[in-house]
Order: sequence, then structure tokens, then C-alpha cells
Amino acid sequence: SSKIRNMEVQCADGVAVLEDCIGFSLTKTISKVEEKLKKGVLADCQDDDIIPRVGNEMGAEAQIRLLKAKLRVTQEDLANVVFECRKKDDENQNLETRLKDTEEENTRLQRTVSLQQSQTEKYKMLSQEANKKSEGLQQEVTALEKVLQ
Repeated sequence: SSKIRNMEVQCADGVAVLEDCIGFSLTKTISKVEEKLKKGVLADCQDDDIIPRVGNEMGAEAQIRLLKAKLRVTQEDLANVVFECRKKDDENQNLETRLKDTEEENTRLQRTVSLQQSQTEKYKMLSQEANKKSEGLQQEVTALEKVLQ
């Protein structure tokens, strides 16, 4: 995805072209394929759906126009996929940032809870000591009241 993210989509004659494909020449490629076909290097695929069976009855220029149209559509599809990948990468980056912020907030809150629990324990101890002292003083008051009577 990082490779897709770093690719730039450009437009050439209304056709979306990836940066990596800018040096690509359709004419050269077609010429090479035609040469290989003439030499018999490439096998003619009967089930090749790039040019339908009707395309065999078309002239070379019509086939080239058809292939160019298919190439244009494919390049537009590719540009759309690259755009969607970038959008998803941005969304993932945003979610990763939110996750990191949430984890930091969680850590901060856990420290706060821990501190509050230790303070609660401290105040419980102080309360118990105050209750014991109060009971002792209450007993002392009771004893002094008996002495006074």
C-alpha cells in the first residue's frame, strides 16, 4: 500500500496514467506484439477476451481503437483503485492516531484511578484510627461520668 500511496496518477490525453507507466508506449507495445505474432512466437488464444470474436473481423485500426478504449477504461479503474487505497490509508492513519490518543488517555486514567484508590485506602485507615480514638475517648467519658456520680 505504501507503493500505491507514493504513485502519482497523471492524465495524458484524458487517460489516467500511473507515474510508473509514463514511459509506456502503446504503439511500441502493439508493434512488438504484431512482430511476435508474425514470427509465431505468441500463440493465438481462442478464449482471449481482450478482443471479442467479432474483433477478428475488424480491421487493425478498429482493433487498436478498441484496445485503446479498453486501456483507457482499465487505467481509469486503476486510478479509482489508487484513489480508494489512498483514502483507506488516510482513514487507517486517522484511526491509528485516534487509537494512540485513546491508549494514552486510558493510561492517564489508570494512573488517576490508582492514585485515587491509594488515597481511598489512606482515608479508610485514618477513618479507622479516628473511630478507635473516638471509641477510646467515649469510654473515657463514660468512666469520668461514673466518677462524677
